[in-house]
Amino acid sequence: MRVLTWNINSVRLRMPMLRRVIKEADPDIICLQETKTPDEHFPLQDVIDEGYAHTHIHGMKSYNGVAILSRIPFADTKTYHRVGREDCRHIAVELAQFELHNLYIPAGGDEPDPTVNDKFAHKLGFVDEMADSFRTNYKADHPMVAVGDFNIAPFENDVWSHKQLLKVVSHTPIEVEKLSAMKASLDWVDTARHFVPEEEKCYTWWSYRNRDWKKSNRGRRLDHIWVTRPLEPCLKSYNILREARDWVKPSDHVPVMIDLDL
Repeated sequence: MRVLTWNINSVRLRMPMLRRVIKEADPDIICLQETKTPDEHFPLQDVIDEGYAHTHIHGMKSYNGVAILSRIPFADTKTYHRVGREDCRHIAVELAQFELHNLYIPAGGDEPDPTVNDKFAHKLGFVDEMADSFRTNYKADHPMVAVGDFNIAPFENDVWSHKQLLKVVSHTPIEVEKLSAMKASLDWVDTARHFVPEEEKCYTWWSYRNRDWKKSNRGRRLDHIWVTRPLEPCLKSYNILREARDWVKPSDHVPVMIDLDL
């Protein structure tokens, strides 16, 4: 089974790119973040025409939004509201083999101080709530996959410059600490670092500000796929579709996928 996650940065704008991702990557399940459209305007028929008859979407106008598109039927679907807000950032589905959570963690604004920046406080609160929810509602032996744009690059080689980004939102010590606690909640496996040694650079996002993103390569690993320990033996491969960053009018994130032998 191939599971793919992508912050698409507007599903209606980038539906042609989604078709290309489907053609080139052939995923069984697609998890999207930042779909930026209310449910009634989601290009559902286009998705169904591409072979994804099973869908769970939760969107809003212009901002946020998450979607799970699947060739495989769902046993159940869930929609969550986090940190007292209904801002379309967390959905889940149950499949025969595992439970799948699709997350869009808040970006957090520019100032990494929750006392002066409500967006950063929201981000930290969201991650804390996720850690508590996983710890309280599940056991580590429950087969689960969590994917999405977590907006945090946890390791030194998940950013182009550890020293220069220590005070930049997405790589600050407090964010890394919070995400580490979320990961520890169920002893999650970070699939990227399962396959890619921690001393190697690994990125999934490159800013629009970098005109020649490939040459400067000032990336960050913001997009994640985690699995609980029962699924670790099933992991077969991990891939980042870097080439998608070079497509016409791309998202600043690229698709990330894993293969599971179930």
